[in-house]
Amino acid sequence: MKPFGVHRGRVAPLDRVNVDTDQIIPKQFLKRIERTGFGEFLFYDWRHAAAGQREETFVLDQPRYKGASILVAGKNFGCGSSREHAVWALGDFGFRAVIASSFADIFANNATKNGFLTVCLSEANAFELMRRAREIDNYQLTVDLETCQVRDDQSFAAGFQVDEFVRHCLMNGLDDIGLTLQHEAEITAYEAKHPPSVALQDRAK
Repeated sequence: MKPFGVHRGRVAPLDRVNVDTDQIIPKQFLKRIERTGFGEFLFYDWRHAAAGQREETFVLDQPRYKGASILVAGKNFGCGSSREHAVWALGDFGFRAVIASSFADIFANNATKNGFLTVCLSEANAFELMRRAREIDNYQLTVDLETCQVRDDQSFAAGFQVDEFVRHCLMNGLDDIGLTLQHEAEITAYEAKHPPSVALQDRAK
């Protein structure tokens, strides 16, 4: 998992509340077993007309937001079903963080396990960042997990809270497997002292 320390990137504003996971990545695109390849289907129903053609009016299709890696959205982002694919799609599209005033718990947990940062700010601060992203060309933010602060080059700066264990995992690029492998030596030593039983060996044959 890619560590998250300090990230600076272009901001895209998604001025919508209650963005659910079925809008982030619609169910018809969940057939892949890999974690990659979902980015092209991100917000598919909002980016395409009923006939399937790209409308080019959605915020992520506007040239000024091309290459954005920080998304700012309304409250309750990631609600709906628990599909982890929503985080995969955002990451595969190129986003490293989402800023909102609140997140669905399961989405936030899935994000943590995939090295994706969810930043909770007040509604007023989230709205201000969306306003700046709309009005300032190539608006960029620095999301600093080391100091737990979001800031720009103008006058904006706001702190955010994050669980210390979550912060440790993100900064060190540790998912559940990575956390387990930190104890590889102890696991190996334990297995050496507890060889599999004869019955299990026979079953393996």
